[in-house]
Amino acid sequence: MSGLGASLRCASTSSRGFSPALASCRGGNAPSASRRRGRGQCREWMTRLQLRDINGRSVLPSPRAGSQSPAPASSAPGLGAEDRKLLGFVVSKLESIQKTYDDLGLRLQDPEVATDVEEMTRINKNMAELEDAVQSFGQYKELLQEESEAKSLLKEADSDPEMLELAREEVLQLGSSIRALEEKLLLLLLPRDKLDDKNIMLEVRAGTGGDEACIWAGDLIRMYQMYCESVGWKTSIVSMSEAEFGGVRESVIEIKGDKVFSKLKFEAGVHRVQRVPATESKGRVHTSTATVAVMPAVDDVEVHIDQNDCELTTARSGGAGGQNVNKVETAVHLLHKPTGIRIFCTEQRSQLKNRERAMQILRAKLYERELEAQREEEASQRKSQIGTGSRSEKIRTYNYKDSRCSDHRTKLNYDLSKTLDGDLDTLVSACMAMAKEEQLQELVDSSLE
Repeated sequence: MSGLGASLRCASTSSRGFSPALASCRGGNAPSASRRRGRGQCREWMTRLQLRDINGRSVLPSPRAGSQSPAPASSAPGLGAEDRKLLGFVVSKLESIQKTYDDLGLRLQDPEVATDVEEMTRINKNMAELEDAVQSFGQYKELLQEESEAKSLLKEADSDPEMLELAREEVLQLGSSIRALEEKLLLLLLPRDKLDDKNIMLEVRAGTGGDEACIWAGDLIRMYQMYCESVGWKTSIVSMSEAEFGGVRESVIEIKGDKVFSKLKFEAGVHRVQRVPATESKGRVHTSTATVAVMPAVDDVEVHIDQNDCELTTARSGGAGGQNVNKVETAVHLLHKPTGIRIFCTEQRSQLKNRERAMQILRAKLYERELEAQREEEASQRKSQIGTGSRSEKIRTYNYKDSRCSDHRTKLNYDLSKTLDGDLDTLVSACMAMAKEEQLQELVDSSLE
């Protein structure tokens, strides 16, 4: 019995396989009640796959006490037709990856490629992306061979009780290793976001709520700065427009580190706060918002900007920095006429550096618009479980009265004080788990077509 088939079987309460549950997860014209049941069963499946967060902890709720656990592979009935089809689909995909990897290796031996540095770099990068899947698939085939040999030995050891027990134990151990590896192989087939490795420009804007919204935007900036510090990322304030009564109207922060976009891309959207403002004399709870945009940092070659479309003016920065910033026009105000995007940059002490920084922000904003257009096109074809990350979406509510932070996508609650102090690992990991869940559903759907 294949471990993969057993793992997938827990997506359905029937012994006929998992397709009814996953079919109801597709959305389409299925009744909403069926979609909710299917989604719950898919979360059971994801728990079986033991998806972990950044620190190795499970990010999905544990099964409720008294709930029926899926049967282990060794005691489950034989593979259903749909289970066998999915297993065959996974193996065929991995064989295709293995062939691609081998072909790339042969390409590296080509004398013409050896003299082309750019081509060699591209091939080595592609091979590095496939290496984990290839090595795991090779290990999987070795375990299958060892299991086959152990089962043959088990049949031959009927007359020797001691040998029979050793052979039975080895078969069980190999079966457990195969199941774990099959689950890993399934996850390795999921598509990877090409932007995950990029640094980002994080933009925070005060939304509805007046002065309180500006204060709330400042609180969010502090939260992200503390999170970045805890994971070893570097932050620098690119631009900031401070509010008259505290907080900020708008700020752009550059964040550099390992796989920044892969974790913070889920922060894009509307963050709502419910609390009694410091300026409220009657103790009434106010609701305010701030919007967060996460823009992957891009190179010059990725976004072309016609200089004729840009209108650039200068001004005196003021503030700290000596007499130079007060007397010389070092601040830069950039207007991109086709889109109406305006950028005011005062971060650096020289006009040239502020001009370069303003162009960097403009590239990121234009790239974000292009990505948003692609997301909207994809969303018209299927409903996203995580959300598009657009600024119009309310993704999270921070309730001070109940000391609770609620994520509206994962439907999970978190401790408010810890969240505001930068403890975002669990929140981010839960969103990453939901994204994986959606990809797994799509993978299974495509295998059953």
